[in-house]
Amino acid sequence: MKRFGVGLLALVFTVAAYAAKNSQTVDLAQPVQVGSTLVPAGPVKVSWTGTGSDAQLTLAPHGKKPITVPAQIVNARSSETAVSTVNINGVQYLQQVQLSDLTLVVRDAPTAPGSGN
Repeated sequence: MKRFGVGLLALVFTVAAYAAKNSQTVDLAQPVQVGSTLVPAGPVKVSWTGTGSDAQLTLAPHGKKPITVPAQIVNARSSETAVSTVNINGVQYLQQVQLSDLTLVVRDAPTAPGSGN
């Protein structure tokens, strides 16, 4: 029984370390629309699961319910964290979150009219 407890504890730490690796906090300068939810400006914990075009992006604004949307992970190094949006009829829609080692592209995000996407 003691070994089971030690093994379980090791598993919990491993899962926690893995989850921490796949999350980061970003600051939104303005509210953004993600799917049918408006995410307020301010710090937002961004986390992801999956790989390639079979990924899930979760945004967890402080004190609010997390929002999960389908995403694509693109491996690309960057010197800065950035959020890309598109303005459609006065609403800022989230298109992607750029982190130091990858970019998370929101699948099915609206695109600017005439952009060809």
